[in-house]
Amino acid sequence: MATKRDFYEVLGVSKTATEAEIKSAYRKMALKFHPDRNKAADAETKFKEINEAYQVLSDQQKKQSYDQFGHAAFDPASGGFGAGGANPFGGGARSGPFTWSYNTSQQGGQGANVDFGDPFEIFESFFGGGFASQARRPRYSLSIEFLEAVTGTEKQVEIEGKKHTIKVPAGANDGTRIRYDSFDITIDVKTDVRFKRDGHDLYLDENIDIVTAILGGTVSVKTIDQTLKLKIRPGTQSHTMVRLRGEGVPHIQSRGKGDLYVRIIVVIPEKISRQQKKLLEEFQAEAELS
Repeated sequence: MATKRDFYEVLGVSKTATEAEIKSAYRKMALKFHPDRNKAADAETKFKEINEAYQVLSDQQKKQSYDQFGHAAFDPASGGFGAGGANPFGGGARSGPFTWSYNTSQQGGQGANVDFGDPFEIFESFFGGGFASQARRPRYSLSIEFLEAVTGTEKQVEIEGKKHTIKVPAGANDGTRIRYDSFDITIDVKTDVRFKRDGHDLYLDENIDIVTAILGGTVSVKTIDQTLKLKIRPGTQSHTMVRLRGEGVPHIQSRGKGDLYVRIIVVIPEKISRQQKKLLEEFQAEAELS
C-alpha cells in the first residue's frame, strides 16, 4: 500500500489523546487547510489526509484496529478487512465529515432528519465555494436523560413562539442532531450514575458479597428494560467482566442492539462478628493444610 503519514501525526495529537482532544485538533486542522480558505497547492491533499485521519481516530472500533495494525488495518490488499477484503466498518470510498451523517425520515413534525456526530460544525463559520448558497440554520439544544436517549422519547418544545414535538430516536447519543425544515435540534445527553456508554455498548458495576463470590449463586441485574438473573460461578474474582448480548443501545442505522458488560465487584465487609472471624480463621488454617 502507498506510504501514509501516521494519523496521530496528521492531527498533531498523541496516542493517549482523548476523544475531545482529537475532535478539537481535527477542527483546527480542517479549518486551516480547507480549500475554500487555504489556496496553497497542497491544501486539498492535506485536507483529505486530515479527514481520513479523523474518520479513523474518532471511531473507537476503527481506532483500536489502527492502533493494533496501523494503516494495514484498512488495506484490502493486506487482508486488513478480513476474509474476502470486506470492510467491517461499512461505508464506501468517501472520507471526511460527510461520511459521518445518517439521515432518516421521521413521521410528523416538519419532516425531521437525524444526523450523527457533529463534524459539520467546522464549516458553518466560513461556508464558501460549493457551500456558499447555504445559509446558517438556527440551532437549539435539547437536554434529555440518559435512558431517554437509549430508549427514545418525545419532547414538547417552544421555538420562536411555536410549539413543536421533537421525536428523539432510540439510540440517540450526545451530539445527535435532528434537522427540521427551518432549524436544527442538537441532543445533549445527561450522564447516568449506573450506566456508562461506549458506542452501542453499555457498562455497569454489580456488587456481590464475598460468600457469593466463593460459593457461587445468582444476582439480579437490572438492564435498560428488564431484570435478568445473572449466574455467578464459584470462585469468581473481583472485576470479572460478563457480557450480556443484545442488552445494549439500539442501532439507529439498522436493527439490533449493542451489548451490556457487567463488571462484578466483590465487596469485602469492613466489620465482621467474632463468629465470622473464627470461621474465617478456621477456613484459612484448613486452606494452608490443603
